[in-house]
Amino acid sequence: MIEVKNLYKSFEDKEVLKDINICFEDGKTNLIIGQSGSGKTVLMKNLVGLLDPTSGQILYDGRDFVKMSKAEKVHMRREMGMIFQSAALFDSLSVLENVMFPLDMFSTMNLRERRKRALECLDRVNLVGAEDKYPGEISGGMQKRVAIARAISLNPKYLFCDEPNSGLDPKTSLVIDELLHSITKEFDITTIINTHDMNSVMGIGENILFIYEGRKEWQGVSADIMGSTNKRLTDFIFASDLLKDMRKAVMHEE
Repeated sequence: MIEVKNLYKSFEDKEVLKDINICFEDGKTNLIIGQSGSGKTVLMKNLVGLLDPTSGQILYDGRDFVKMSKAEKVHMRREMGMIFQSAALFDSLSVLENVMFPLDMFSTMNLRERRKRALECLDRVNLVGAEDKYPGEISGGMQKRVAIARAISLNPKYLFCDEPNSGLDPKTSLVIDELLHSITKEFDITTIINTHDMNSVMGIGENILFIYEGRKEWQGVSADIMGSTNKRLTDFIFASDLLKDMRKAVMHEE
């Protein structure tokens, strides 16, 4: 479990995060949503240690990440898996070598064990047979699945995903969503996803944080969104005509 308490983040005289309090739950897909510039990316960077908060606490199963020494944070990051918006694969490495990279850096396994583990992770994301290909030879959706395999190679307790569906078509996005959701359940991971994708919100949003102008504006589950009376949330969620019509239909049925 990750608990954020009274978190503030400022850049010089600009306050970007303002008194954020949230609990990200184990075994659930926790989503962070909000308009561009709302602070959600800054929040995620604080969570993984790419930025230091101005004040507040970030507790990983009771351990305060903010107060940890540099060495302790390095050790802590070994419990984290990360999936970047662009997949961030190494073009000069094969698919298998990309998945093995964290194992090469942080594990004590021998080469045979690292290769076996990487192949297991590729099997888990349905990429058996693609291990000798290079990132430039596979589709964007396959690249994201390689990134997921790499992220879970060290059996992380916490999985962070920054816009995992960016640049993907709707069908492939659904595949990625289902994969992230099933892995979260299978390994009881605390998964945090930063997203603009409303299909993700409605499909796998088990714990949703909506940030507005750096503040926690709303928290809930996807089933609560349709009937929400929070105007800022509904303006954000139901920006498209299709979603507006869906909400009207739900409200009419009630």
